[in-house]
Amino acid sequence: MPVMERIQAEVESHPLVLYMKGTPQYPMCGYSSRAAQALFAAGAQHLHTINVLEYPEVRANLPRYSNWPTFPQLFIHGELIGGCDIVLELLESGELGRIVAEAGEQ
Repeated sequence: MPVMERIQAEVESHPLVLYMKGTPQYPMCGYSSRAAQALFAAGAQHLHTINVLEYPEVRANLPRYSNWPTFPQLFIHGELIGGCDIVLELLESGELGRIVAEAGEQ
């Protein structure tokens, strides 16, 4: 499957998808770590993560797919929400909890 189709299938197959460097248990980047922690703090229980360091073709093409240049990248129901700063802002405002609940992840 071509990488762009693979990315699209991944973000459409799971309510919450976080493309990050490393894993929630072993993050390889501070921004990825903070984004994952924020999602768990907001109540995400079944966060689907993809370690872009394991998939160089995804890492190279995801910014083109999403039109977002950096990692992590959070998708909810196939729609790009943003990166670490946006996730943290949503957590602080209380919106992230609502978004996670609406995604059926609490």
